[in-house]
Amino acid sequence: MNLNLEHNITRLLWISLILLGVLLIAFILGLSIGPTQSGLRSALSALFATRESDPVLYSIVWRIRLPRVLLATIVGATLSLGGLVFQALLRNPLAEPFILGVSGGSAIGAIIGILLGLSRFPGICFTSFLGSLGTLALILIMSTGKSILRKDALLLSGVMVNAFCSAIIMFLISITQDARLHNIIFWLMGDLSASDLPQVVILGAILIPCFAIVFVFSHAMNLLMMGKDMALTMGINIKAVTLILLVVTSFMVSATVSFSGLVGFVGLVIPHLLRLVLGPDHRLLVPASLFGGGAYLVLCDLLARTLPQQGEMPAGVITALIGAPLFIILLKKSRK
Repeated sequence: MNLNLEHNITRLLWISLILLGVLLIAFILGLSIGPTQSGLRSALSALFATRESDPVLYSIVWRIRLPRVLLATIVGATLSLGGLVFQALLRNPLAEPFILGVSGGSAIGAIIGILLGLSRFPGICFTSFLGSLGTLALILIMSTGKSILRKDALLLSGVMVNAFCSAIIMFLISITQDARLHNIIFWLMGDLSASDLPQVVILGAILIPCFAIVFVFSHAMNLLMMGKDMALTMGINIKAVTLILLVVTSFMVSATVSFSGLVGFVGLVIPHLLRLVLGPDHRLLVPASLFGGGAYLVLCDLLARTLPQQGEMPAGVITALIGAPLFIILLKKSRK
């Protein structure tokens, strides 16, 4: 028993270290590469630039790129972990916050905050969280009673709520006539450009306890994946675990949506890919999803910044272009 425990801990440490290394590489690339530099020498000079040696490069790297790379890391980690949680609760690889309408509700709250002229933090973050709680409450009411334990009840309720949220978002955009319309549309496609270092640090500090809570319930998610009867036999309070994970995940997603907009396919592809590689143990998948999702979105945002010859595109466009065909391939392989 002790040997098995030591093996699991060793495997967890090695996998975490490897993926952390991948994240660090992506982080360095995100800091050093951009439309204003070309070549390895300029990239290295940008990384090690100081305020005295080159104030322009210093401002670009440490005031523009660093907050953006940090935000991409946090958003990617949160969306990937959120997708992992919903896939475990619903025992469905297609489940993620967008499917359940949580992201749509967060977007509605954030758009209302933008139209009201609130600050991004805490104003828009708060209205976004209220929007996600509202959609979550609606989903739970629609699947009230014993049906909350059924994966199809939550999934179908989420699909309907998500469609309703999309209609409300289109309505809010249609009644907006000023310059904020362009900002809202660009933000809805997944925009990481509006990042501020103090606010990003606060966002990370708020989300770290949420990550810890999900990791504490990683063994419970393993049992939920085996079925309701197995979880009950092992003493798991299914309703309590489901509600806690839903609320914590909704809070995480709403906080990131208020900063980044709707970034799709991260929570769909990354957990599914990691599950194929590492297996079904959520004690490994939770830290792997954090590091893997963070690295994935940093690299996608890097492509969004560097591919266009002029300007940049939203990171959500890149994640959709990469994620949609990749998920189709992964889904076909998993069925073999």
